[in-house]
Amino acid sequence: MTAIMQDSKRRLPVRQTAESGTSLLGTTAEYALRAMAHIAGAPRDQPATASELAAATFVPVHYLSKLLRKLVTAGLLVSQKGHRGGFVLARSAQQIRFIDVLEAVDRAPNRKRCAFGWGACDARHPCPLHPAWDKLGQLFLDWTQRTTLADVSRARMRPPTRRGK
Repeated sequence: MTAIMQDSKRRLPVRQTAESGTSLLGTTAEYALRAMAHIAGAPRDQPATASELAAATFVPVHYLSKLLRKLVTAGLLVSQKGHRGGFVLARSAQQIRFIDVLEAVDRAPNRKRCAFGWGACDARHPCPLHPAWDKLGQLFLDWTQRTTLADVSRARMRPPTRRGK
């Protein structure tokens, strides 16, 4: 079931679905990847403004502005001032890996975190979840190091469709 509500801060439709659950990525990481994928899919001669990006990616503009500053500081984006200003990639989409984006916004995978809550564990002192959690962590890290913005910018940007019709 899909419900469309009005977000009072953004005045944009917010889509909530019964299928929604927790994300593998935190909100900050997801927002940063959304913005970067959108910029990567746009023509280089058409910089995207923060407000355009916020509307296109459903990210609050104030939150997104902070992320964009971090991405500029990390050398992943270039901020262009002026009438036709906005944000463009600092290098090609093939050269920007997901791990680069996650590190820029301080959301790189934490491989030392214990999933069982013991504070820290390792192969010599594993918690009950350590073998499975470590395997998932390695797969996730490999994915972030292997996947680039070019891999996702090729996908056509389109809004989600309603299910059940």
